[in-house]
Amino acid sequence: MTSLYDSDFSQWIQTTADYLKQRQFDLVDWDNLIEELEGLGRAEKQEINRRLVVLLTNLLKWEKQVEYQCRKWRAFIRIARRDLKQVLDDSPSLTGDFLLELLPEAYEEAREKASQESTVFLENFPVECPYTIEQILDEGWLPG
Repeated sequence: MTSLYDSDFSQWIQTTADYLKQRQFDLVDWDNLIEELEGLGRAEKQEINRRLVVLLTNLLKWEKQVEYQCRKWRAFIRIARRDLKQVLDDSPSLTGDFLLELLPEAYEEAREKASQESTVFLENFPVECPYTIEQILDEGWLPG
């Protein structure tokens, strides 16, 4: 027999919410609820990583391609910072240690992207991230 979770996800969410509101805990599909909650956490972390990579890529290109620096590019950096901060504001617990743990891998991806999207060879970007978390998030800071 197919479960409501498998046959109609939207209805499963509504039914589960109703059971919880009515404190009918014995009717809650706990296994799928736990799986969905853990999935939300993973998705949020992936979104932070994606936005951090975009921001780092733009910061690297800004620093290494001085001849292309302009207001439009500065606006891209400002938007990337704002987008990252919006996600972090929703989950402040992911701002500290999580960002520090994420930074090396996100930087490596950003370094590769910056090289692919610019005329700068990969080896001309530092191997390790030259920016602190504070600098990365600081709306008034630009490298170089």
